[in-house]
Amino acid sequence: GGNDSMDTCNKISKYLLAHDYPCRVMGIPKTIDNDLYGTDTTIGYDTAMNTIVECVDKIRDTANSHDRIFFIEVMGRDAGFLAQNSAIASGAEAAIIPEDTTDSDQLEHFIGRGIRKSKNSSIVIVSESPKCGAMYYAERVKKEYPEYDVRVSILGHLQRGGSPSARDRILSSRLGAGAIDAILDGQRNVMIGIRNEEVVYVPFKDAIHKEKPIDKGLIKVLDELSI
Repeated sequence: GGNDSMDTCNKISKYLLAHDYPCRVMGIPKTIDNDLYGTDTTIGYDTAMNTIVECVDKIRDTANSHDRIFFIEVMGRDAGFLAQNSAIASGAEAAIIPEDTTDSDQLEHFIGRGIRKSKNSSIVIVSESPKCGAMYYAERVKKEYPEYDVRVSILGHLQRGGSPSARDRILSSRLGAGAIDAILDGQRNVMIGIRNEEVVYVPFKDAIHKEKPIDKGLIKVLDELSI
């Protein structure tokens, strides 16, 4: 599972160790948010991103034919991995993510950079947030830029279902095999991860408490591609 599951695994593992139970607990990262530290990717992330791209491709047809700006909200909790990468993969004009902590207003930056100057229709991928989700930005555009026709699409739990991608199936198999190897190797209290295509053992405390950084270079890539 994700962060909460790894935390539970950590607590169970400590309990077993404290009471001398001859058992070991291994964690396998499975979350579409891809926000666990110590692994390049998590089970479910690739499948969810493919689902988002498929949905955005269909929405773009409507956006283009009706000259609309679509704010599409995707999952991710406190991480923008899904939003940022699905925006690049789907050819969206912008992604609004929590990791972009520049002083400039993200909405104003995107509209001023491209939508306002040369485009009548645009796709903006927004990482879910209780305060600043897709509805928040759509209402701002309606108020500040009433000349634009705005629509919102919240993909919700569509992202969490469907048949897993080939990449996720291979990843699951490798992590499962890695967990068995870790047990045979005498490891305990670790999450099995993948870094640079190699299986690694990540202490639960690191996977839970350390923040996984997003590649800030991807923000620049999206900016350049969407001009």
